[in-house]
Amino acid sequence: MKSFSLEEIIAIVNGELIGNCKDLIFAPEQIENAVKGNVTFIGNSKYARFWEKSKASIAIVYDGIKVLPGEGKAFIKVKNADLAMALILDAFEPEPPYFESDIHPTAVIDKTAKLGNGCKIGANSYIGKNVIIGENVIIYPNVSVFDDTIIGNETVIWSGTVIRERSKIGSHCIFHSNVSIGADGFGYRPSNDGRGLVKIKHIGNVVIGNAVEVGANSCIDRGKFSSTVLGDGCKIDNLVQIGHNSVLGRCCIMAGNSGLAGSVTLGDGVIIGGSASIKDHVTIHSGAKVGAGSGVISDVEAGKTVVGYPACDSREKMKQWVALRKLARN
Repeated sequence: MKSFSLEEIIAIVNGELIGNCKDLIFAPEQIENAVKGNVTFIGNSKYARFWEKSKASIAIVYDGIKVLPGEGKAFIKVKNADLAMALILDAFEPEPPYFESDIHPTAVIDKTAKLGNGCKIGANSYIGKNVIIGENVIIYPNVSVFDDTIIGNETVIWSGTVIRERSKIGSHCIFHSNVSIGADGFGYRPSNDGRGLVKIKHIGNVVIGNAVEVGANSCIDRGKFSSTVLGDGCKIDNLVQIGHNSVLGRCCIMAGNSGLAGSVTLGDGVIIGGSASIKDHVTIHSGAKVGAGSGVISDVEAGKTVVGYPACDSREKMKQWVALRKLARN
């Protein structure tokens, strides 16, 4: 079990000490559940009221906190408690699952595949023809990587993930359990005789930049003609659908259960709230935000926040909701 002294915690977050504490810190914990030997976090004033009853030994606190730590306890003041929390969680992170051998004997690796130095491939994984895998890539058990795929250095792929043929993956990516990359897009048209549906095949691929993280059970479909693209630094939550030929700029965020239909374009830094739906061929320009549960059916200007179903400017939608509430009272 990892443990740190007060002095070591201060060094990790580069904070200012208030009070004193001699307890050895063995885990971080939320303020209501913390016990002696825990470090907790107070990111703003609404959580400060919990400190009086908290049993935590140390709290990482925001710059303007008004309360004092109390006898035998300590605060470490920082500019941003959330970013400090990230550093603490890094320090306490447990070791990853153990590989007894770098390449498990049950892994199936095509003779044409090329593996970089330091790669680890878990049990029952499949690496197809002409696959190129960079250095220090970790592939956990039961992963399938199909033909002609390229994976960059230091990428981590968790169990159950399927990466279809011709995908191009950058370096330092993380794909959590059961991610699907490069499956066919959803495309059908009624047949000429009216008796069924004709499948529109998708022969493109998926291109994913560097430092992209994709949550469990999310799906990124390949392009119909060319590529579905995720730019560097995009962060995709669990249970997200990204349709064929969609293009995401740099550092976009999509929260759980949100979805893009085909050929959606997101600029840099776009944020899509949970369960939001984006219609096909819509462009959401850089810096825009889409509220949770919203339905976007037309383009969104750069920097604008839209909410509602159908989505419109957040200030306009708030006025509509206020008017509806007043109408309901009459």
